[in-house]
Amino acid sequence: MVMTPRIGADFVEWLSAPDDRTLGVVDFSIFPHLDAFPQKTVADANRWAADIGVPSDAIDEQTAIKVADGSVEVVSEGQWTKFES
Repeated sequence: MVMTPRIGADFVEWLSAPDDRTLGVVDFSIFPHLDAFPQKTVADANRWAADIGVPSDAIDEQTAIKVADGSVEVVSEGQWTKFES
């Protein structure tokens, strides 16, 4: 998540953070642990994505995002959802 441009306020857990901006190495954000916890539902991911302002993916524990040579690929045997900004 630290490689994305933003993580969303729900994921900021350090007190000294002025906002939810991160490194911005990639141009999309990630909502991890989809359906792994009560507060990580598809509805929660939809609310998060509506506020994040960049393309994003909600991914479960069986999903990874591969970035190589400028190409982004979702690798999954589970559930994931793509959101456009």
